[in-house]
Amino acid sequence: MTTYTFDDLAVVMGTYNEEAAIESVLGDIESVTDGRAEIVCVDSSDDRTPEIAREHGATVIDQPPMGYGYAVREALVAPDRPVVVTTDCDDTYPMEKLPAFLELINEGYDVVSGDRLYHGADAMPAFNRFGNAAFALLASGLMGERVHDTTTGMRAYRRELLHDIEWTENTGLSAELLIRPLLRGYEVREEPIPYRERAGETKLDPIEGGAAIAKSIVKVCLEEQFG
Repeated sequence: MTTYTFDDLAVVMGTYNEEAAIESVLGDIESVTDGRAEIVCVDSSDDRTPEIAREHGATVIDQPPMGYGYAVREALVAPDRPVVVTTDCDDTYPMEKLPAFLELINEGYDVVSGDRLYHGADAMPAFNRFGNAAFALLASGLMGERVHDTTTGMRAYRRELLHDIEWTENTGLSAELLIRPLLRGYEVREEPIPYRERAGETKLDPIEGGAAIAKSIVKVCLEEQFG
């Protein structure tokens, strides 16, 4: 089995007006991976986010603002490195966990999914925390397999998996990226991660976004199980 290093790693994200946080996120990636990981940002910003990303050597793909899923899906398929990690650009996710994620991929997992709720996610607003727990219970019930955090933004994937599956969701893409691999028999590991308070303002309406995520979970589970 191939052993992957940071030279085989791409870290990708969708970015939208995150100039308050993007430099910290990119700096953490560079520090943890010794500057060896490829960084890809799919950007819809009208602030300095893309300029800051380019200053840090990131590949920036410009895209009109179409929503979370469209940006992240484009970011996922852009790199040619064999291991792709998603993160958000708001400094909530621990880039210091990248070595552990890469090690688990080397152990044979196809997807390593960061579980924010394991440690309580105290930095997350209570309404969001409750909603994310409810999404996990909904998905678990529909799949018949317990999952704990369906909407995390930090996951590692083997590149071939990302190209073998057709991704259809927008707001609900995070849940889809866990559900389809699980129901298709890929090896998936949920790995506890700490979660920090976001830098900058959230772009997602919790009510409208939550409804869209729940609808995606039901849709994807039914598609995978019944065609």
